[in-house]
Amino acid sequence: MAREIAEIPALAEHLLARREDLAGVAARIARARPRIVVLCGRGSSGHVGVYLRYLFEARYGVLVSAAAPSVITTYRQRPDMRETLFVVISQSGRSPDIVLATAVARSLGALTLALVNDDASPAARAAELVFPIRAGPEKAVAATKTVALSMIAGAQIVAALTRDDEVEQALRRLPERFASALTCDWSAWGDSLGTASAAFVAARGYGFGTAREIALKVTETLRLPALGYSTAELRHGPWAAIGRETPVLVLRQGDETSATADDLVRDLFRGGSTVFSAGGPAATLPWLDDDHPVCDPIAMLLPAYRAIEAAAHRMGMDPDNPPFLNKVTRTL
Repeated sequence: MAREIAEIPALAEHLLARREDLAGVAARIARARPRIVVLCGRGSSGHVGVYLRYLFEARYGVLVSAAAPSVITTYRQRPDMRETLFVVISQSGRSPDIVLATAVARSLGALTLALVNDDASPAARAAELVFPIRAGPEKAVAATKTVALSMIAGAQIVAALTRDDEVEQALRRLPERFASALTCDWSAWGDSLGTASAAFVAARGYGFGTAREIALKVTETLRLPALGYSTAELRHGPWAAIGRETPVLVLRQGDETSATADDLVRDLFRGGSTVFSAGGPAATLPWLDDDHPVCDPIAMLLPAYRAIEAAAHRMGMDPDNPPFLNKVTRTL
């Protein structure tokens, strides 16, 4: 896991240099002019989908839905998929439910796109379009480099569709920012997880998928129940479960959502909770200066991943092989 996290900056540079894959995918989507985007992925891939939802809705202006593969695989229904862009996101591309959902979506009129690490996988073969991230083999059960690269790939596609030069330039800065992010030491937060009864991660907008992803990594790597919420949603029911023994990590990017993150951090401190924050003037964890809010949530994965991997070793756990989990999860 540590080695794969360290590979992210160089792999991001290679992905961003492959313009030919991006041009063909973006041109085909533009011609299709989808009225809705359906995102299909589980686990970490589902969190990439959460990130892409905000990109497609907030920047491309198209309504997004999360796929429910069981509608097709279990209930055996065939919803109308015309004028739909169906995006399957998968590291392995081998889970039977997402492969079948992709094939059926294509047969029902959707334009299907696979964001996959293995461009020879069944999910890639089922889709009309393939955007391979080519992160190389990922041996640790917990996905890290494939998550960051899948987010970049999705952001590249949306930036190309919207002809957003500002986002494209920010994406090109990511390899250097990734390298800097790896030097940010979030071990204070990681140490707090060793004695915690549960943990929370909060962000909003483009950062929400990152919050969900970090919470999953805490759960699968440290065997600690952890939940990711939006900074708005955390103020509802979940707030009742927060205390000194349940650390909260708050992620802040410099956009319209920053005020809600700042207010949440302030109110959690006032309530006596254990709080760690990254981004903004009140941050308690080391972080970089703000760059583009579309890109900063991807970079925030890296110090969180490193802190979780290191915490696992301190707790006597193997971060590469959590119990009961496999690299390829086969559900239907």
